[in-house]
Amino acid sequence: MYRVWNFLVEYSLLLVLGAILALVWANVDPHSYHSFVEYPLLENQWVGHLHTDASGHQTRTLTFHYLVNDVLMALFFAIAGKEVWEAVALKNGSLRGRKAVTPLIATLGGMAGPVAVYLGLAAVLGSDTFHAVKHGWAIPTATDIAFSYLVGRMVFGAGHPAVRFLLLLAIADDAGGLLILAVFYPTGELSPEWLLLSLAAAWIAYVAFNWLPIRLDGDDPVKPVSTRVRRLLSVWPYVIAGVISWYGFQKSGLHPALGLLPVIPAIPHADRAFGIFAEAEAYLTDLLNHLEHILKHPVEIVLFLFGLANAGVEFSAMGAPTWLVLAGLLVGKPVGIALFGWVAARPMGLGLPTGMRLTDLFVLGCVAAIGFTVALFVASVAFPAGPVQDAAKMGALFSFGASIVSLVVGRLFRVERVKA
Repeated sequence: MYRVWNFLVEYSLLLVLGAILALVWANVDPHSYHSFVEYPLLENQWVGHLHTDASGHQTRTLTFHYLVNDVLMALFFAIAGKEVWEAVALKNGSLRGRKAVTPLIATLGGMAGPVAVYLGLAAVLGSDTFHAVKHGWAIPTATDIAFSYLVGRMVFGAGHPAVRFLLLLAIADDAGGLLILAVFYPTGELSPEWLLLSLAAAWIAYVAFNWLPIRLDGDDPVKPVSTRVRRLLSVWPYVIAGVISWYGFQKSGLHPALGLLPVIPAIPHADRAFGIFAEAEAYLTDLLNHLEHILKHPVEIVLFLFGLANAGVEFSAMGAPTWLVLAGLLVGKPVGIALFGWVAARPMGLGLPTGMRLTDLFVLGCVAAIGFTVALFVASVAFPAGPVQDAAKMGALFSFGASIVSLVVGRLFRVERVKA
């Protein structure tokens, strides 16, 4: 339990503090809050949101909000992308092989269920409401991996197989969320040719500073060339590639916060991973894990700023999008995960981990309904600034209530906690 709590203190406590500060500030003095968030830091530079000025020319303005959401949050998504990459690419990756099939299918249910509930209820509320909120369908598909994992351990106990199942599901959900952001939420007119710049930067970094030194080392166990390259250049080739890749994403129209993802596979990494909550992860000395350790403290600050820049919603903003997001998370997630998980386990014959019941799938779905971080992020890109966005953000913030629901449902379904 200490490891999980320590992770939450490091990665999420500042996020919560930033969100609370933003909520208080926006409800006490909304004008000064929004002036602060949208304050222009740079004008007519190569970075910032693209808009047309008074003379009809296109220009970029770097505001505090853009700096946090589009530039700095790229570091957060890089860490999430690193976990997904290791889970998929490594030989012992948690999302490879038969053991991952049922969680992957359950993840599909955990994304399809919220979308169906969100859009279905929006249609029931009338065509005006549906057209106003339909673009936010992806908000309730999110699962906050850190908070969900903590609540899962509280509900099931650290040794219960459902906790591992939940972690696999949350990692797969992160992968799906990154894909949704890239495909369905571009930040401007698409210019996919600029992605060639991102891919070229990643490819050159991989060939010149990863593949080639390994080839030159041959079978030498000392690895002199690889060691010399890492000692002399450290992480800088990948930092430079990351900046170029980020710029390519900004120019392409895809969300720039995803701009570091192409570089992750290019970085030298260990042939195994223990997982984001494993104590042994701290002892891996490959460059990819070294970079993650370097980013740890900056990302803590980034998450605080993210909470401050995005959670400033007036309580009067609650409306239909709030309840649609909550319904998608609190109803669609558990039902979708339970239904798709049952199909995988029974009709498809894939089964569940030993010691896990079918009813545990529904409880696990309640735990996964904590959207928070990613849900808040998607809300900020799904809608333009205004009452609809604010109401949707309120639903993302209220998804913390899924933790209480999970504890109650766990009791009702007689979940037996298993100690580690």
